[in-house]
Amino acid sequence: MKPMKPCAVVLAATLLAGCLEADQHPAWIKGEYAGKPDDRPYQRRFHNDRLAWWATVENRNLHQNEYNRANP
Repeated sequence: MKPMKPCAVVLAATLLAGCLEADQHPAWIKGEYAGKPDDRPYQRRFHNDRLAWWATVENRNLHQNEYNRANP
């Protein structure tokens, strides 16, 4: 009789874990995603200036290069 109690607890926990799973798929309306479109990084932070954004990225990459940092 004693082994039945732990089995019942495990069975109840297993059933409860399956019931609490939430749906994680995005909402689709008429075959299209119903959320808002994401902005590009240069549109939001650089006022749609793609050249300034690219210069910032390249400058950051240049300063992260160990060969350029070790041999000035």
